Amino acid sequence: MSFKIRIIFLLFFVSISCRKEETILVTFESFSEEYKGNCSNDDCAIVTIDYIKLQGEKEAIDKINFTLGSSIIYFLNSNSEKRIKAATVPEAANMFIKGYENDKKEFPELSPYEAEISISKSLITSKIISVKTEHYTFTGGAHGNSSTSFLNFDPLTGALITTGSLLKNKKEFTNFVEVLFRKEKNIAKNESINSTGFWFENDTFSLPESIGFSDKNVILIYNQYEIASYADGAIELIIPLEKANPYLTF
Repeated sequence: MSFKIRIIFLLFFVSISCRKEETILVTFESFSEEYKGNCSNDDCAIVTIDYIKLQGEKEAIDKINFTLGSSIIYFLNSNSEKRIKAATVPEAANMFIKGYENDKKEFPELSPYEAEISISKSLITSKIISVKTEHYTFTGGAHGNSSTSFLNFDPLTGALITTGSLLKNKKEFTNFVEVLFRKEKNIAKNESINSTGFWFENDTFSLPESIGFSDKNVILIYNQYEIASYADGAIELIIPLEKANPYLTF
């Protein structure tokens, strides 16, 4: 197996003022890694990973980086039928490639597997670190599968922040978002939320599984099959922070 690592550049830094007048300098660097098996160019499984690593003098930063690395490993392992799991990103990438090579022996006409992972900074403040993760895999079949999600962290502890902890009142925020969603999708207030073909469970509007933040917006993403078909793709709703602020805890 071969792989290459390339450091791109230092992107961003922010000084976070914390409890007890502690100041943490948080920076991040962007990296790109590509893994290929021992193969010819036309039958190579490929794993491409673009990701960030946070840097700062605090345990919380190490914890966040560990979680980000674990998310890459989990994604690459998700198609594995075996219980043996990788412990590092290179190991997980090479296991993904090895899986294709083994399947190729049994099914010679199998198209090369692909995995693409992107982890990027969305927002860094003294209250929240929001990271965007994008995944794509092709492991045979009619098409690949892709998803986008956000991981939101507490900068002081490095712990993941749940959606419920981000909102003052989840029900009120859900009602607020539904009004915007209906307006954007041209669904009248007195019409079923599924009247135009959406798949909301029990015909009741709900928030997406993933909510993220940028410096100006709240970003809500419904991935494929979450509320609509694969052909409809991901459905994104962007809400200006100034409008959403009354519902947020930070």
